[in-house]
Amino acid sequence: MSLPVVGFAGMTHLGINTAAATAARGFRTLGFDPDAALVARLAAGRLPIVEPGLDDLVAANADRLGFTADAGDLKACDVVYIAADVPTDDDAKSDLAPIRALIDAVAPHLGPDAVLVVLCQVPPGFTRALTSVPHPRLVYQVETLIFGRAVERAMHPERFIVGLADPSRGLPPVLGTVLEAFACPILPMRYESAELAKISINFCLVASVSVANTLAELSEAIGADWSEITPALKLDKRIGPFAYLAPGLGISGGNLERDLRTVIDIARDRRTHVGVVEAWLDNSQWRKDWPWRTLKAAVLDGDPKARIAVLGLAYKENTHSTKNSPALVLLEHLTGNDVAVHDPVVPASVVPWARGCASAMEAVAGADAVVIATPWPDYRGLKADDLAAVMRGRVVIDPYRMLDGAAARSAGLSWFCLGAPAAAG
Repeated sequence: MSLPVVGFAGMTHLGINTAAATAARGFRTLGFDPDAALVARLAAGRLPIVEPGLDDLVAANADRLGFTADAGDLKACDVVYIAADVPTDDDAKSDLAPIRALIDAVAPHLGPDAVLVVLCQVPPGFTRALTSVPHPRLVYQVETLIFGRAVERAMHPERFIVGLADPSRGLPPVLGTVLEAFACPILPMRYESAELAKISINFCLVASVSVANTLAELSEAIGADWSEITPALKLDKRIGPFAYLAPGLGISGGNLERDLRTVIDIARDRRTHVGVVEAWLDNSQWRKDWPWRTLKAAVLDGDPKARIAVLGLAYKENTHSTKNSPALVLLEHLTGNDVAVHDPVVPASVVPWARGCASAMEAVAGADAVVIATPWPDYRGLKADDLAAVMRGRVVIDPYRMLDGAAARSAGLSWFCLGAPAAAG
C-alpha cells in the first residue's frame, strides 16, 4: 500500500516547517502558495524565514518535497493542510479573512476522498462553521510551533490534538497513517475542544511567565536572585523541569496575546469573568517597559541625550520576527537619542532613524549605555572587559543574563538583569 500524498497550503512559517517535517517522515509532500514569486524562491532553496536546521531539513528531503502556485495540483493529495500563519493586528486580534480565502481556494481542488485539515490557530467555533468540505472529511489539528524551535517541534511533537466533528467515529484512516508516522500520542476530540485546547496550553504558559515576571521583579526589589530560586521550583513535581520560569520582558511574539484577547472577547459575549486574564495583559505591558524604566533611571534622567546601543531587534533569539518585540518598544522611547543597533538576522531598517551596525562591538563603541534586548547566542560570547574597553559610559542593561554578573562588576560596569539586584562596579 502506497503512502498518502500530503499537501500544505500557505507557505509561511507554519506551513514550511510542517511540510518539511512531513517529507522527512517519508511522505511525498507538496507545498502550495498562490504567491508565484514565493514558490520560485522555495523551489530554488531560498527560504523566506529563519529557523535553525530548516535549510538542511528542506535540502535533505528535496526529492519528496515540491512546491507549486497552482491550487489544482493539490488534487493529487490525500490530505491537505491549511497551514498559513494567522496574522494579528496591533491589538492582538486575529485576521481570519486570509485563512478563509485560502480554504475557499483549496476546497474546489480536493479529491473526492481527500481530508482537509485546518492547522492554523483559529477561535472556538471556526471549524464547525466551515461548509466548503463535508465535516467527516474536515479536521482541526492543534499546532504547537515555537519560533526558534520549529524544526524540533515539527519533527518530534509531544502529541497530536485532533478536532473532529464526531470523535466517536475516529480519525479518517488516511490522516491516521500520516500522524502515526510521528510515533506520538494522538488525542481525538470534538472541534471546539481542540480549538480551546490550543488556547488552554497558551494560558498555562502565560500563567508561568506571569508568575516568573512578578516574582523576578520582587527579587530585584528585595535583593534576592530569581535564578537561585528557579531550580527549587523545577524540582517540585507539581511544577516540573520544563516550566516557563525564566523571567522575560512580557509576552511577545503575538500568539499568546492573541489567545488572551480571544478569551476576553468570548467572555464578554458570554458574560464570564476574566479579570485574571486582564491582569496578565497588564503585567505583560508593565514588564515590557522594564528596559525603558531601568535605562531612564540609570542614565537618561541625568543625561537625556546619552548615546545608546541596542543589541537585538527580534522578539526572541533564533527568529527574524519582531512581532511585539520588547526591543522595538524600547526604541520607541529613544527617537531623540543617538542610537546604534545590531541584530544577527533582523535588518536595521526596521528602525530607520537608528544607526545600523555590522557587529555588536561596533554598536557598543562609544555608547553611554548598552541594552542587550534579545538573547541571541551570538551575544553570549560578549565579554564584560571588552565592552568596558570600548564604551564611553558604564551601564549595561542585560535582561536575560547574557553576561556574567561578577565579571561585569569586576570590569567596572553597572549591570542590570531581570530578577537580580543591580551589580554596580
